[in-house]
Amino acid sequence: MRYSRQNKILDIINSQEVDTQDKLAELLRESGYNVTQATVSRDIKELQLFKTLSASGKYRYSAGPDMNKPAPDRFVRIIRETLQSVNSSGNIIVVKTLNGCANAAAETIDSMNIPGILGSIAGDNTIFLVADDRADVSALVLQFNEMMS
Repeated sequence: MRYSRQNKILDIINSQEVDTQDKLAELLRESGYNVTQATVSRDIKELQLFKTLSASGKYRYSAGPDMNKPAPDRFVRIIRETLQSVNSSGNIIVVKTLNGCANAAAETIDSMNIPGILGSIAGDNTIFLVADDRADVSALVLQFNEMMS
């Protein structure tokens, strides 16, 4: 749930001018996340958000340019904590995640730039990955299963 919430925080601050933790908490609650001010404060620290001056002259939360590409150790942690199973059919790899975590996990997978994966589509708890070559699918499934353990 943390990764899903933090992903939502990044979506919110990239689409709206958010200037306070209270405003961010309110927007998260409107999006279905039950958060406290302490949770939002911790997320801001973990995401390394900072305030910048917006075009309107107000200060707003911003993420660094690398925030959309998590650190490599975070990749493994997200995969281990959210993926439940990996299967395939043809050149499609089907990844099951914890509820609400598919978008964060898909973003992680996309950011990893794994050779052989053309792209991903994520729902709430399922990710479809398209492999560029059907012959590579078994190796990709094995790679994800190794990351999960």
